Amino acid sequence: MSPSNLPRAGKPDLLGAPNEAADAELAECRYFRVLLLLLLALTVLLLARFLHSDSELDTPLFGGQAEGPPVTNIMFLKTHKTASSTVLNILYRFAETHNLSVALPAGSRVHLGYPWRFLARYVEGVGSQQQFNIMCNHLRFNLPEVQKVMPNDTFYFSILRNPVFQLESSFIYYKTYAPAFWGAPSLDAFLASPRTFYNDSRLLRNVYAKNNMWFDFGFNPNAPPEEGYVRARIAEVERRFQLVLIAEHLDESLVLLRRRLRWALDDVVAFRLNSRSARSVTHLAPETRERARSWCALDWRLYEHFNRTLWGQLRAELGPRRLREEVERLRARRRELATLCLQDGGAPKNHTQIRDPRLRPYQSGRADILGYNLRPGLDNQTLGVCRRLVMPELQYMARLYALQFPEKPRKNIPFLGA
Repeated sequence: MSPSNLPRAGKPDLLGAPNEAADAELAECRYFRVLLLLLLALTVLLLARFLHSDSELDTPLFGGQAEGPPVTNIMFLKTHKTASSTVLNILYRFAETHNLSVALPAGSRVHLGYPWRFLARYVEGVGSQQQFNIMCNHLRFNLPEVQKVMPNDTFYFSILRNPVFQLESSFIYYKTYAPAFWGAPSLDAFLASPRTFYNDSRLLRNVYAKNNMWFDFGFNPNAPPEEGYVRARIAEVERRFQLVLIAEHLDESLVLLRRRLRWALDDVVAFRLNSRSARSVTHLAPETRERARSWCALDWRLYEHFNRTLWGQLRAELGPRRLREEVERLRARRRELATLCLQDGGAPKNHTQIRDPRLRPYQSGRADILGYNLRPGLDNQTLGVCRRLVMPELQYMARLYALQFPEKPRKNIPFLGA
């Protein structure tokens, strides 16, 4: 064969002789194609696991059970004027839905001995064979006595609010109850000279006027805010309470609470309860806010610490993107339920505008406490669910008491004429 008849290097001859460079190129393409398919399959697998784990905790409001055992033994320290009534409604609904027992105030009481330090005997049915799953009514925390009522595996949590706004709310709500507020024409006037109005010796009536959240945790609200004392008390709270919610970031707090309790999304959906109308909210000047922080210095330290703690936990457990997604899902579900349940787009109403007297909230001091009207024409099942979502705490407490203790006289709610 002459040289002119030999196949050209790097190209196949007319009979299709092998080409080494082309084969190498083809093999390289196949390798990258396989690698791409493997990466795609891995991505799909991870996405499926993400969606599955996310949906494990989501069950419909009208039935179904979240996968995995939900936490059912819970102690919620209900602090005052901190959005705690909204959280209480969440716990009451969960208890009723899952047929759990609530540690309710004994006899005619509506609180668990507050403002006295909690004792086990303040609970209806304690000492009998009655087992309690949830404790969430107002009390002044006293761990040894709480442990006489609640199981050893109880999950403890509470809620705090910026003390400036907590005090502003307390001044309006307890204006006619706390002696320290009686003679003060405004919160500005009170904080300009608090010792003119506040008397340490009347502590149990004046608990709402100074470091009220600190008092609710069982501590002395009149103690000097010395660094060692404050740090020791905060450490005490951290040892006992697995989670502290923050009212200003309630939706983020509820997302974290839901994860800790392994509850369904609908279990933590709630409407704002015991909120005030805009006309009964006082807008404070900067100097008044600073005086409030100084007057309630113990509350301020408590709030600052657990606000940082909450956001550290959210970053560690969810991260910014996942947190935004979870919060939006919670809010979207709330909007759906508002459309389903509430009249007039879900706008809260003055108590005189609420047609069903059983859904009118208790009015206190100078506060204008709002409530809700339900949409007419709801079927019985939907009506029951929606009514529980908007039921004020005193009415709901009386309802659960009647269910748990049918043999005892029912709770009397005087403002309902019951």
